[in-house]
Amino acid sequence: NSPEMREVAKRIGLVAPTSSAILIEGESGTGKELVARAIHQASPRAACLFEPIHCAALPPELLESALYGHEKGAFTGAVRTKRGKFEIADGGTVLLDEVAEIPPAVQVKLLRFLEDRTFTRVGGVDHLSADVRIVAATHRDLPAMIEAGRFREDLYYRLNVITIRVPPLRERPGDIPVLVSRF
Repeated sequence: NSPEMREVAKRIGLVAPTSSAILIEGESGTGKELVARAIHQASPRAACLFEPIHCAALPPELLESALYGHEKGAFTGAVRTKRGKFEIADGGTVLLDEVAEIPPAVQVKLLRFLEDRTFTRVGGVDHLSADVRIVAATHRDLPAMIEAGRFREDLYYRLNVITIRVPPLRERPGDIPVLVSRF
C-alpha cells in the first residue's frame, strides 16, 4: 500500500506490454523475482514460460549450459542433448537473477544473444534462435562494477533499457502491517 510500492506497480503496468529488457535493482529479499513474475504475467508473453536462473548459484561452465543448453558429449557427463533456458522459454521471459555474478566470458556470449537473439549450445555448431524477454535482477551497484572492470558496460546498457528499483521494507514501513496480516 505504500507510495513506493504503488510506484513499482505502476511501472510494472507500463513496461509489461513492451518487449524491452528490464533491470530490477534492489537489496536481497526485496522481492525482485516477484516483480519479474508480475511483469511476465501482465505481458503478452504470459501464456509462455517464465524461466528464472540464479546466475550466482552455478559455476561458469554450468551457467553457460543452463542458459544455452548443450549437445551430447560436449563435456564429461553430457550424456544427452539438453535445451537451455533461452530455448525452453522461447516466446516467454527469462529472469537472470543476480546478473552481476555472471563471469566475463559468459557476459560476452550473453551480449551476443541480446544483440541478435541467436546462440549455440555448448559443444554445438548450429545457430539457434529464441524470442525471449530478458529481465535481469541485481542487488549490486553495476556502474561501480563497470568502473572496477568486473561488468561489461555494453552489456549493462543492453540490460538497463528500463529500470525498476524495489525499495527495502525499511523505506516503506507502512507496508509492515499489510505483510504481517498476509503472512
